Amino acid sequence: MRLIVLGCSGSGPGPASPASGYLVEAGDARLALDLGNGTFGPLQQHLDPFTLDGLVFSHLHPDHCADFSALAVHRRYHPFPPFDVTTRPLPVVAPAEAPDRFAAQYAPSAAERAATDLTGVFGFRPVTDGSSTDVAGVTVSARAVHHVCEAYAVRVEQGGRSLVYSGDTGPSPALVELAAGADVLLCEATWPHVTSFWTEPPPGVHLSGRQAGEHAAAAGVGKLLLTHVAAWFDAGEILAEAKAAFDGPVALVAPGGAYDV
Repeated sequence: MRLIVLGCSGSGPGPASPASGYLVEAGDARLALDLGNGTFGPLQQHLDPFTLDGLVFSHLHPDHCADFSALAVHRRYHPFPPFDVTTRPLPVVAPAEAPDRFAAQYAPSAAERAATDLTGVFGFRPVTDGSSTDVAGVTVSARAVHHVCEAYAVRVEQGGRSLVYSGDTGPSPALVELAAGADVLLCEATWPHVTSFWTEPPPGVHLSGRQAGEHAAAAGVGKLLLTHVAAWFDAGEILAEAKAAFDGPVALVAPGGAYDV
């Protein structure tokens, strides 16, 4: 299994990176985890979008799903598709609101929202707390985590390897449970633990570097990869916090980076 970072900037694109989006190569399957602002371009550097086997969305904030509309245009209006896309709808594992939210995002106007139907091109599967589904031979399991909207961490398993992606979350016992024994935890670490604004991060929003390290240690993961650092914070400071809390391998991901799981 291999993780390729399409973008990793927290809360929106930064000067050197698109927002959140990741490509997972698991055996013969290719899955995208989130597809935030600016990630559809880098996705095309790694594969023909028609060969993507599935999409998984942790939640529906724009920095994690805005480029779904670009993929929808590609699949619906490409002049030379390699197959009839209506016969092979792309599996999309996402919160239950996704079909309506994505149709509204894609519709050319509010008046045309009701007539916008993406289900012929995409096959939506609702994600729920504790759900598990198979996508192209890859097992995708989910747990609800603590964010300001409905949000999930996901575990991707194939061929005896496991990758857990936190999505966006504050401190969450469910994330520790889902990540238990995982080979890699791809974990958001949006901000430092102590700033001029607080002595403890606000609960139920994001993790600090220290908290990401604490979750990795509690879960007993093999490796911790940090992502979703907001552009206005010092990534080096956040990395140092995580290393102080977790004694296994720790790294900051970078756009375009590839990491073995």
